[in-house]
Amino acid sequence: MAATSGSARLQRCMVAPAGRHSASLIFLHGSGDSGQGLRTWIKQVLNQDLAFQHIKVIYPTAPPRPYTPLKGGISNVWFDRLKISNDCPEHLESIDVMCQVLTDLIDDEVKTGIKKNRILVGGFSMGGCMAMHLAYRNHQDVAGVFALSSFLNKASAVYQALQKSDGLLPELFQCHGTADELVLHSWGEETNSMLKSLGVSTKFHSFPGVYHELSKAELEKLKSWILTKLPD
Repeated sequence: MAATSGSARLQRCMVAPAGRHSASLIFLHGSGDSGQGLRTWIKQVLNQDLAFQHIKVIYPTAPPRPYTPLKGGISNVWFDRLKISNDCPEHLESIDVMCQVLTDLIDDEVKTGIKKNRILVGGFSMGGCMAMHLAYRNHQDVAGVFALSSFLNKASAVYQALQKSDGLLPELFQCHGTADELVLHSWGEETNSMLKSLGVSTKFHSFPGVYHELSKAELEKLKSWILTKLPD
């Protein structure tokens, strides 16, 4: 039961479109953050909200759970993992529960009249990884996916799902700082080339000197990509 009733408990903050709502963007925060925290961070970097004339921006908050890298401490994380590394097994059970909860969020948008091909999903760090699982394993009909400072594990279930896929896949927009010491730039590059080899149309944007953080140049580039995927 918990998996399907989760959307009621998924706190979220939103930036409403200035005009008529015709598309939606789901932006997932990194580990230990919140939807409100991510929105505030983006606002600080851009000196304004990430806001559009026709796109609703939704920042959900991951429910608190025990997190192994914090020695089992409780944290707002989308899923559990053994460690922050690209060569350990994924904690698929927690990933799959969250895919179901986030599916409810997508369904909520569809119920308001927004078509799946007018919904983008993406995120920062762990949020970007979660978005790739959500889209490439469960919702290959969304408009696109973005992953900022993110990676997939070497034997990811995402790669396994794409090996069996023969349909059209959502485009991926991926960015990574070259000075990132938490999620290595090479992990992001490796993820990108694996996805490309499995048929995902994707570009990998490197940002010299950027750490594990959001940069203004990256967010401006993301904003213009969003508008190409979700035109008014």
